[in-house]
Amino acid sequence: MPLQTRLTDALGIEHPILLAPMDLVASGQLAAVVSRAGGLGLIGGGYGNAEWLEQEFAAAGNAKVGCGFITWSLARKPELLDLVLRYQPVAVMLSFGDPTPFASKIKESGAKLICQVQSLAQAKEAAAAAADILVAQGTEAGGHGVTRTTLTLVPEIVDAFPGVPVVAAGGIADGRGLAAVLMLGADGALMGTRFYASQEAQGHPEAKQRIIEARGDDTLRSIVFDISRRNIWPQPYTGRVIRNAHAGRWYGHEAELLEHQHEEAQRYTEARERGDFDVAAVIAGEAVALIHSAPPAAEIVDRIILEAEARLARGTRLIVS
Repeated sequence: MPLQTRLTDALGIEHPILLAPMDLVASGQLAAVVSRAGGLGLIGGGYGNAEWLEQEFAAAGNAKVGCGFITWSLARKPELLDLVLRYQPVAVMLSFGDPTPFASKIKESGAKLICQVQSLAQAKEAAAAAADILVAQGTEAGGHGVTRTTLTLVPEIVDAFPGVPVVAAGGIADGRGLAAVLMLGADGALMGTRFYASQEAQGHPEAKQRIIEARGDDTLRSIVFDISRRNIWPQPYTGRVIRNAHAGRWYGHEAELLEHQHEEAQRYTEARERGDFDVAAVIAGEAVALIHSAPPAAEIVDRIILEAEARLARGTRLIVS
């Protein structure tokens, strides 16, 4: 039985699965594959690079895709929104900041406004900006976030905004996770780490291998990698990465790292360029525990949907009276 929800209806997609717009990793090719498989691929607008965005929208071809931005960074380069809207994206996702300055332009273009939030207060701000879809991101997610867990944040936001489709994010990598958040009241799931470990993701092969080999206990949330790349985020955001030698050296010693930021930033940049992930961070969430291979993204979508459908169909049989 198809998993038709308010999300699939709102976006005109077959499956309630969104590709997280991971900076530089969620390429045009990856977004196109996810969309053609029935979900919606969101190109990772990230901190904003006009040349890269043009290249990736071209790579997406005629696939219906969207794009996601880090809101506080977009505020520094607002012209990038105009660039993206010229490609007539299905949706634009804003995360980590007040969406209000950009909301009307996005909606007037015909694109859906998706706002990712990490608290009820942020959800209220996004709803006030007339967000079409809310993404409730739990702290299990890779990359930047806050402290609330997916399990409690999702139903709280669902209950607070019954008229708005809610998508769950954080810790979801298979059909069990999708089925679980649908039972929490969500209308779908947004996944990043699971699609990072795919053939089409624009990530280093060694980074993908580390995701495959890692377990949930191998991730940590900190600001070490942000300090190391001279990109410290505003409060209250920290970033979840796979623990490595660099994080082990500086975690809990961030003040000392700031004193050595110049030399460590140079070392970090060089490590990232040569694919040395003992120093450079692999940005991934606790869902690494559920990932054991890097198949084509379309296969990931199909597998998740089939498993979720099966789990939901047999759910009542799991209850023993």
